[in-house]
Amino acid sequence: MGHLNLPASKRIPRQWRLLDLVSAAFFGIVILFFLLVFTPLGDSMAASGRQSLLLSTNADPKQRHRLVALVEQGQHQQPIEACPADAVDHMPCEDPRRNSQLSREMNFYRERHCPPPEETPLCLIPPPDGYRIPVPWSESLEKIWHSNMPHNKIAERKGHQGWMKLEGPHFIFPGGGTMFPDGAIEYIEKLGQYIPIGDGVLRTALDMGCGVASFGGYLLAKNIIAMSFAPRDSHKSQIQFALERGIPAFSLMLGTRRLPFPAFSFDLVHCSRCLIPFTAYNATYFLEVDRVLRPGGYLVISGPPVQWANQDKEWADLQGVARALCYELIAVDGNTAVWKKPAGDSCLPNQNEYGLELCDESDDSNDAWYVKLKKCMSRTSSVKGEFAVGMIPKWPARLTKPPARVTVMRNGVDVFEADIRRWARRVAYYKDSLHLKLGTSAVRNIMDMNAFFGGFAGALKSDPVWVMNVVPSRKPSTLSIIYDRGLIGVYHDWCEPFSTYPRSYDFIHVTSIESLIKHSSTGKNRCNLVDLLVEMDRILRPEGTVVIRDSPEVIDKIGRIAHNVSCLQHPPDGQYCCYVDGNCWCVNSPVISVPLVAYDFSRHSEYPMHLVVT
Repeated sequence: MGHLNLPASKRIPRQWRLLDLVSAAFFGIVILFFLLVFTPLGDSMAASGRQSLLLSTNADPKQRHRLVALVEQGQHQQPIEACPADAVDHMPCEDPRRNSQLSREMNFYRERHCPPPEETPLCLIPPPDGYRIPVPWSESLEKIWHSNMPHNKIAERKGHQGWMKLEGPHFIFPGGGTMFPDGAIEYIEKLGQYIPIGDGVLRTALDMGCGVASFGGYLLAKNIIAMSFAPRDSHKSQIQFALERGIPAFSLMLGTRRLPFPAFSFDLVHCSRCLIPFTAYNATYFLEVDRVLRPGGYLVISGPPVQWANQDKEWADLQGVARALCYELIAVDGNTAVWKKPAGDSCLPNQNEYGLELCDESDDSNDAWYVKLKKCMSRTSSVKGEFAVGMIPKWPARLTKPPARVTVMRNGVDVFEADIRRWARRVAYYKDSLHLKLGTSAVRNIMDMNAFFGGFAGALKSDPVWVMNVVPSRKPSTLSIIYDRGLIGVYHDWCEPFSTYPRSYDFIHVTSIESLIKHSSTGKNRCNLVDLLVEMDRILRPEGTVVIRDSPEVIDKIGRIAHNVSCLQHPPDGQYCCYVDGNCWCVNSPVISVPLVAYDFSRHSEYPMHLVVT
C-alpha cells in the first residue's frame, strides 16, 4: 500500500547507474592518487601549482608593492622564495610564450619585449639539478658540464657540423660551425689571408648569428674580442652555451630596432650563415651593419647568398648594395666574401639604384636603445678626429691612449687619464687587500653595470677574463669610448632585465647603484632596488661575487635587501646547500655562496665603508 510498483526492468538500470558513478569516482581517486605520488606528473602539477600561487601573489600590484617595501625596509623576515624549477633558464624579456603572440614582421616577436614589473614574479631562480662549478677557462672553451645546461638539441642537430657533442658528463666543443665544419682555427687562418688578423690592427669584432660562438672563442687567441650574439630561437641555448664556455656573448635579434651599440664600434663584422636578409627592406639591415662597423673595417659574410645555389639574384643584390656604399670587395673565396668599408663619407650621396642616402645631420648615430632602424647611411663626419681602422693605435696601445671621441667631453682627456689611474689603484686594492677572486680560475665572465669609460675592465687587461661593460641608456653615451679602447659592451636600462640567461656571470661590479634606477632630473626612483638585486641574482653564477661601490646610506639599503635576496651557505655532510623558503638546493662543492661587497663611493676614500657577506 502506498507504493508505486514499477517493472523490474525499469528499476534495475537506475540502481546500476548510481553504482557505476560511485565505483567510477572511487577508482578515479585511487588512480589519481597513484599518479600524483608515484609518477613525475605529481611533481609537475605541484610545480605548476606553486607557479600559479606565485603569479597570483604578484598579480595584485598593490600586494607586490607591499612586499617590495617590506624587503627594502628589512622587515620581511624570510628570504624571497624560489621560482618553480621550470624557470631555471628564464629570460624575462625573451620569453617565447609571451613573445609568440607578437608580429612576425621583421622578426619583431624575437626582439626584447619586457613585461611590466607588476607582471613579473618576485622570486629567485634556482640552478638546475646536478649543477656544478663551471669548468675553468681555458679548458671550458672545449668542454662544459652537461648537468649545468642539459639541453641536447644542438648536439643532436649540429653535431655532424662540429658544433658540439655529448661525451659522458660533458658537452665537447670541437670548434666547428656550419660554414667551418673542420674548425674555427682553420677558418680564421683562411680569413687571415685577406684581413689583418693577429697584429693588433683589428681588436673588436661582432659575430652575428654566432651559434655556440666558436668563432669568437678562437679569435681570442689572436687578441681580437668578439661580441657574439644570436636570438633565443628553436635551439634555445646557443648563447647560454657560449657563456658557459667563457666566451663573450649576448642574446639579441636584428629585427626592427638598432643594435644596442654605438656607431662605428667594431673593426670586424662577421656573419657565418647568419641568414640575415641584408638587402631586404631597402637594405635596412646592411645599413645597420654599416652604422656599427668602424670606417676602414672589414665585413665578412660566409654562407648564403654568397655564390649559393639558386640565390643568384640575392648575391647580385648584396654586391650591388655594397658597391653603392663604396665597399671594396677584397675577396670571394668559395662561399665567403670579404669587404672593406671606406674611411669616410665621400661615396654618398651618389645616385644609386637602391635610393640610399646619408642620414640627416640631426641624426644621432650613437642613439641605439629602443631606436627604430633607419633607412639611411650614418655619417662618419659626425665624429671628429681619427677613429678609422689603421688610423688608431694598435692593441694594446689603444687601451690607454685617449681616443678622439673623448674630446667631446669637457676636459675629456684629463678625466680619461685620471680614470685609468683611479681604477688601477682600486683593482690592486681588490686583489691585494680584499683578496677577491679576480685573476684566479674562479672568475672568467665579468659585468660592470655602470662602466663609464671602462676603467675597471681596462685595469683587468692582464687577467684571463672578459668584461661586459654596460653603459646605462639614460647616462652620457660613453660606450663609443669603451669600444675605441678595444673593449666591448652594450647600452641597457637597469629598470629592465638584462638580455642574458641565468647564471651568466662570475663577478658583477657596480658603482653608484642607485643612479641606475633614478630620474636624472627629478632624482625620483623609476623602479626599485629589490627588483634590481633580484635581477643581479638571476644573472650571477652560484659562488659568484657582487661588488658595489656607493654611499653609506645606499650601502645600508643594500644590506637590508641582501638578506632576502642572497643565498646562505650551509654545508651538511660535505654538501653545500641553499635554503630558500623551505626549498633546498644542494651540490657537491661550495657553489651556493654569494658574497656581497659594498664600498664607499666617496672621492676621498678608497677603503671599504661597509661589508655585507651573506
